[in-house]
Amino acid sequence: MNRTLLTLLLSLVLAACGRGRAAAPPATDAIAVRVAPVSVDRVAPPVTATGTLGPKEEVTLSFKVGGVVSRILVDEGRSVRAGDTLAVLDLSEIDAAVVRARSAAEKAERDLTRARRLYADSVATLEQAQNAQTGRDVAHAELETALFNRRYAVIVAPASGLILRRSAEPGELVQAGTPILTLGSHARGVVMRAALADRDVVLIRCGDRAVVRFDAVGDRTFDGAVTEIAGAADPMTGTYRVEVTLPAASGLASGLIGRVEIRPAVGRPLMLVPIEALLEADGATATVYALASDGRHVERRTVGIAFLAGDRVAIASGLEGVATVVTDGAAYLDDGAAVTVRP
Repeated sequence: MNRTLLTLLLSLVLAACGRGRAAAPPATDAIAVRVAPVSVDRVAPPVTATGTLGPKEEVTLSFKVGGVVSRILVDEGRSVRAGDTLAVLDLSEIDAAVVRARSAAEKAERDLTRARRLYADSVATLEQAQNAQTGRDVAHAELETALFNRRYAVIVAPASGLILRRSAEPGELVQAGTPILTLGSHARGVVMRAALADRDVVLIRCGDRAVVRFDAVGDRTFDGAVTEIAGAADPMTGTYRVEVTLPAASGLASGLIGRVEIRPAVGRPLMLVPIEALLEADGATATVYALASDGRHVERRTVGIAFLAGDRVAIASGLEGVATVVTDGAAYLDDGAAVTVRP
């Protein structure tokens, strides 16, 4: 009885196992994949650097003459328009100098008129008349100087922009040329300034495209172009200053730190594949599955990676003679596996 029951149970288990194996797909079934073409283009490795955002034109504003600061009408971060009054010196002494120079010029005019009349009457000599003429010219020049100094005892915004720095306060005694305000002009937009080593600066040219990212604004990217490359290295650091103009970044705060990726236009021909096609990437090598010539099987290829170019990868070697690579579904393949290509 026990032997008969054991035989029956074993038969049921074997039958169940047989049904389970029949439900699994055969190993020879083709795997559905998506593919992408291998393109060839002249590309160069991108040049990356860290830089600072700022206006293209930064103007340091100061007084032409020294004196006591009377008023500063703007604070840091304030937007101003061309022609706005920004700061004024105490004008008491300066206005007195203008009055003194104007009075001297008027007296010199009277002296010249009298000398000419006396010379005409043969009372004064020609030398005296010429000296009066010289005195009048000197007096007028001194008046022009006093008026010029008076005009530049008031700081007026030379262009529309943003006040970046305020370096003085009312009541301070300042010398001629002492920085009072720094204006970031909007006239020529904003730029990212970065320093490049000599091995990098020789790869780029004005006009090369660039992409900038700022940690402060999340994942947003800003497209730009190289507009200025220093002709000589900084003597202190040995690096070359490069400016990238960013038309869409004019609303960002000056001084933001960002990372710029410059894509040189001049390069050598390289094969490019989507980054999704790479498997088992390890430094400079990776695995790619190439679609065979029959279009129904794949070949495993080990490729050499040159560099990343945006959402594509530049391949230095390993894809000779390959026109198409697998992107979606590559993780489930083996060398020689049968595939069906999905649209």
